Amino acid sequence: MNKTINLGNTLIGEKQSTYIIAEMSANHAGNFERAKEIIHAAKEAGADCIKIQTYTADTMTLDSDKEYFKLKKGTWKGENLYSLYEKAYTPWEWQADLKEEAEKLGLDFFSTPYEKTAVDFLEGLGVGFYKIASFEIIDIPLIKYIASKGKPIIMSTGMATLSEIEEAVEAVKSQGNEDLCLLWCSSAYPAVLDDMNLKTIQHLKETFKVPVGLSDHSLGSASAVAAVTLGAKVIEKHLCLSRENASVDSSFSMEPAEFKKMVEDTRMAEQAVGEVSYGLSEREEISRRSRKSIFVVKGIKKGQKLTEDNIRIIRPGHGLKPKYYDLVLGREAKVDIEANEPLTWEKI
Repeated sequence: MNKTINLGNTLIGEKQSTYIIAEMSANHAGNFERAKEIIHAAKEAGADCIKIQTYTADTMTLDSDKEYFKLKKGTWKGENLYSLYEKAYTPWEWQADLKEEAEKLGLDFFSTPYEKTAVDFLEGLGVGFYKIASFEIIDIPLIKYIASKGKPIIMSTGMATLSEIEEAVEAVKSQGNEDLCLLWCSSAYPAVLDDMNLKTIQHLKETFKVPVGLSDHSLGSASAVAAVTLGAKVIEKHLCLSRENASVDSSFSMEPAEFKKMVEDTRMAEQAVGEVSYGLSEREEISRRSRKSIFVVKGIKKGQKLTEDNIRIIRPGHGLKPKYYDLVLGREAKVDIEANEPLTWEKI
């Protein structure tokens, strides 16, 4: 499988570098200048793209105090959904300016819409591709509407069963849209390593024949680096300026120095993964000469037999390979051979 999709000016696929997305989410904490600073921090940290979210509290849920709308566990325990989204949303009037700021720096810019009016708004901004969040993977009408725009889609799969992922993929394809990338994800905030199950990345790739990646809510960069070794071609990670600048997402977000280190480690990991190769590199050719071979350790006269007393398997590797040791024992020297010389076929 070597399916590729085009995100902005970047190809995503088997032979391409890992595409790294900095997720701003709510880390602007309602401050426009901070939002712009996060974009600059993403660029300096080596991200390829900045992502935001497009919704309002009214488009996400109802303004109700009933128990249904209260979070009982997790990072946002005790929050009411409506008030949580009021604190977290990115004002729509900022988004054109944020897009312009990102593109001025050479960063791709895109967003996660949560309902149709958000899609229409983003279409008006001219975004080049879309994100579908894990929580929305069951919203088939929304997925179809996004797919109908004919633009590439990155879709997170957190919490979804395999059959739910299949339904979502089919919803995209039903609109004639084949430009899809699936991100494995554990939708806990923060995610714990025991729940990451990164081997699923390989299964997603094999099952759906599309580029795959990781939307990572775990702390640190270990999961992101490991995911690259398992075939992830997209890494998405939350970025904040400082976890001391409290927002609803800051507790599980990376600070700029951490994000930069993750990018560096990810680049080194993909470099180390390389490709299937059993040949020698130039650097290995040098080491090859230090392997073992058969050497003459005592002078041997012409016609004298080779014995365990006058030949040995030692380093370096200038003589016959060790596998020929038993074969040459008992043979006669064709010429005089000095001690400390490699044994070669011409000499016996």
